[in-house]
Amino acid sequence: MSRRAAVPRGAAKAQDRGWAWMVLLAVVLLQGLTLGFPSCIGIFFTELQRDFHASNSETSWFPSIMVAVLHAGGPLCSLLVKRFGCRFAVMLGGLLSSVGMVSSSFCTSLSELYLTAGFITGLGMCFSFQAGVTSLRYYFVRWQALANAMASTGVSLGLTLWPLLSQYLLDEMGWRNTFLIFGGILLNCCVCGAIMRPVQLASKSLLQPVRPAEEPGREAEETQLANGGSPHPKAQPGKRTSCFQTLKKYLAFDVFCQNKGYQIYTIGMTWMMLGFALPHIYLVPYAIHSGVEERMAALLVSVIGFINIFIRPLTGLLSGLSFFTGRRIYLFCLAALLSGLSNFICVISAKFSVLILYCVILSIAISGVGALTFQVLMDVVDMDRFSSALGLFTILESISLLTGPPLTGFLVDITRNFHCVFYTSSFFLISAALFMAFSFCALERKNKLKEASNAPLDNSSKCQRNEISAEPLSERQSPPVEVRTTNI
Repeated sequence: MSRRAAVPRGAAKAQDRGWAWMVLLAVVLLQGLTLGFPSCIGIFFTELQRDFHASNSETSWFPSIMVAVLHAGGPLCSLLVKRFGCRFAVMLGGLLSSVGMVSSSFCTSLSELYLTAGFITGLGMCFSFQAGVTSLRYYFVRWQALANAMASTGVSLGLTLWPLLSQYLLDEMGWRNTFLIFGGILLNCCVCGAIMRPVQLASKSLLQPVRPAEEPGREAEETQLANGGSPHPKAQPGKRTSCFQTLKKYLAFDVFCQNKGYQIYTIGMTWMMLGFALPHIYLVPYAIHSGVEERMAALLVSVIGFINIFIRPLTGLLSGLSFFTGRRIYLFCLAALLSGLSNFICVISAKFSVLILYCVILSIAISGVGALTFQVLMDVVDMDRFSSALGLFTILESISLLTGPPLTGFLVDITRNFHCVFYTSSFFLISAALFMAFSFCALERKNKLKEASNAPLDNSSKCQRNEISAEPLSERQSPPVEVRTTNI
């Protein structure tokens, strides 16, 4: 009996209705609390530099570590969800995030801040965010696409509210007390996790740890061990084989080597992420350095988040049109190209009105990038390998997010010019967009030529079969005729 048939009809009533929408609201809040949080770090940039007497490069390691760990912890989060369930992973993430920010308020050096607010808080946010998104596939079946689209608006809400709250608390209490308050706010991730009560399907809960499928011979081995015997030598795989199987399951190196589309997209995204996060980290310090008031500078990031609330769902609807089926990668490249070109506006002038124009254009562009990143990945990778392909994708992405801002900060320290930030960001974004667009175009052309070259062979074989069948029966060696009576 298939797995679908084993689930009773009444079991699906817990999905797509009732409490599922409360879980969706919790995931919206989770995305705002986690993915939206790094957007406010730039507001503390100047204060941290002043208190720790640090350079731009040294200070930028703090948000870089946080964002990198937030993305790179995906495989570890998958293990937690598989072993303990989504609710436990979300609540553990909220606890780690809170502990990291509370501890960071007592830090006396940037290196301590790297560990507390960077690594611990970043890892906690990773657990809460990714486990929360995973829970949606259990609570929603029919409306899963709608639920994912609505959940992504939480990022935009976080981008809008975190900078405003951060600037207010910073002016009133200083960065240490602000980080302490942030620790309390991030505890709300635990509340969101508590809402994710188990969904009962048949006799098991999808949100509770499910035992993996039994391996051949596993039952006999367990019986032998229970009786005091020793397992068969062949039943104990070596550590190297076990490690290889784990890497193959959670990091799709085989897909990377065999799937050219996934290979191009992963390399392009890894290259692009070296410059993608730079405006978010350095925009506020650049505006303050250019004479813009601190409150107005914080407003710039909120403008980006506010526009994202409306543009991101529209981009998702646009990409869903039949015209873009198989062409979403080109829409994605167009958004990345526009993001890179928009950075030149900051180089022209640092007036507040010009920066507002820049934020509007940048927000429209990055809405397309954010809405299409995982959709394009689904287009180029088979869904049965999507989870492992996503693991490798996010780890390589996190390496770029970790190294890009500090290297750019080093350039700013040397040149004493913030324009390096936007030139560097434009270079990586534009070059990555062109690389992916031309590479996918060449890949499509190669596939079409391959299909065209195979077509004559197919036609010739068909003609040959027709010629053979057209020969007289006497000239062909045929099997004995079998006469059968049928009722029509």
